Amino acid sequence: MNNSSFLKLREKKFVATSLDKVHLDGTFSGYASVFNEVDLGNDLIVPSAFTKSLLKREACDIRMLFQHNPDEPIGVWEEITQTEHGLKVRGRITKSVSRGAEVLELMRVGAIDGLSIGFKTVRAKQDKQKNVRRILEADLWEISIVTFPMQHSARVDCVKSKLNKSSKNKPTIREFERWLVREAGLSRADAKTVITKGYSHLAGRREAAGNSNDLAMRIRASAGNLLSSVNRNSL
Repeated sequence: MNNSSFLKLREKKFVATSLDKVHLDGTFSGYASVFNEVDLGNDLIVPSAFTKSLLKREACDIRMLFQHNPDEPIGVWEEITQTEHGLKVRGRITKSVSRGAEVLELMRVGAIDGLSIGFKTVRAKQDKQKNVRRILEADLWEISIVTFPMQHSARVDCVKSKLNKSSKNKPTIREFERWLVREAGLSRADAKTVITKGYSHLAGRREAAGNSNDLAMRIRASAGNLLSSVNRNSL
C-alpha cells in the first residue's frame, strides 16, 4: 500500500499525556493507546489488536509525526510493546530538527499533552446495544504527538534526559542555565551569576541581603529530583 492510499484509509485515536519535566534530550515513554476503554469516538480497542502489526514492523518503522503530518517527522520510536493495559511506547524527539525542538519545548510547558495513533482497521465488530465499535485488529503505521486527546486514561510516564558517565553527554552552558531557572527556581540573572562567577558569589550576595537560606536547599532538592528520576527510569 502506498502512502496516499494509506492516508485515505487511516484512522486516528488520541490519548492524553501527563508530562514530567524535560531536562536535556526529550526521551519519553507512556501509552499511545489504552485497551478496553471507550473513547470519545465510541470506539474500543481490544487487547492484542496490534499483535500482527508489530510482528511485521519494528518500532523504528512506526513513524513519529507531529499532528499526523507526514511531512513533519520529529523523532523516532525506540520501543513499542503491548501490555495488558495498552500500547506501551518509548521514543525520542530529535532536537536538531527545528520542529522537534519546538514540540519539545511545548511539551515541557504543557502546551501539548496528547498522543494519537494512526492506523488502518483490519477487523472490527459493532456492538449495537452499546453503540460501540470494538476494534479487533489494527494495522499501526504512525504515532503522533498532538494537541487534543480523546482517551483520558493513557499517560506518558516521564519525559527525561539520558545521562551517563560520558563527558559527551554533559549539559551545555545554555542547558545548565535553563535547568537553574526552571528546576531550581533562580532568576535568569542569578543563573548567569552562578555560571560566570560561581555559586559562592551568588550565595554571598544573598547572605548580605539576608535571604540566602533557601538557595542551597532549592538547588540540592532540584538536583536530587533529577538524579532520582534518571536512576528510577534506568532500572
